[in-house]
Amino acid sequence: MTGHVTAPAAALADQLPGWVTLLRAPNPGPMTLDGTNTWVLRAPRAAEAVVVDPGPLDEGHLDAIMAHAPISLILLTHGHPDHVEAVDELARRAGAPVWGLADGYQRPDDPLTDGALFRAAGLTITAVPTPGHTADSVCFLVEGGSDRAVFTGDTILGRGTTVVAHPDGDLGDYLASLETLAAYEDLPALPGHGPALADCAAAARFYLAHRRARLDQVRQAVAQGARTPSEVVAAVYADVDRSLWPAAEWSVRAQLAHLDRETRESDPGVVGLDTP
Repeated sequence: MTGHVTAPAAALADQLPGWVTLLRAPNPGPMTLDGTNTWVLRAPRAAEAVVVDPGPLDEGHLDAIMAHAPISLILLTHGHPDHVEAVDELARRAGAPVWGLADGYQRPDDPLTDGALFRAAGLTITAVPTPGHTADSVCFLVEGGSDRAVFTGDTILGRGTTVVAHPDGDLGDYLASLETLAAYEDLPALPGHGPALADCAAAARFYLAHRRARLDQVRQAVAQGARTPSEVVAAVYADVDRSLWPAAEWSVRAQLAHLDRETRESDPGVVGLDTP
């Protein structure tokens, strides 16, 4: 799930690479935007396909994915249920291996590490671990012919900004992951929710600026007396629909933990914030 908080949209991609098909799962909602994006990848003349994020366990959605069989590989951007609920059933039907950092899906004889290469469906796929939204988040750089794209899961969304899912997620890791993605200039970002974005690097830089601005707002709220995550949410996220405040509180907990770590590192004798 995204747990997104509304923010201005980045520029949308005009078109997808020719080897990409988008299958949107029928699970729209405040936490999933229009629904989970399942991406099917197959280069021209390739016999088999690769699936990124099978999504929820929905028979109609599974049938739509299987219509692109044979499938040689299933990739996971992270382990939230709206991305992986259908993976075991899809793997059974397709007879395909599953690779990702989510629990139970990294093959011990072939671990998924930074820069790991996969060649499947006539494409070259590079793993780019991007912890932060969750500890197991990973993006995939995919190259086919002259086209390249980055599949960003929930690390970068097509609309709004994602939540750092504290305590599994970590804001320091997330900021570092955004710095990594800021290197992918002029490559489309194909996210786990929402529309494709034209420039992964531009989206990452926008996210970085947004996160740093939020951190400044949290610092100010704390300086003005807010002590609990809920008090910080009320002060900082007053412009956000209240239905999203629970998700915003996840990010606030991550922000407070990040500020607490900064405080302790800069002066070990200072007692930091209490972030239950």
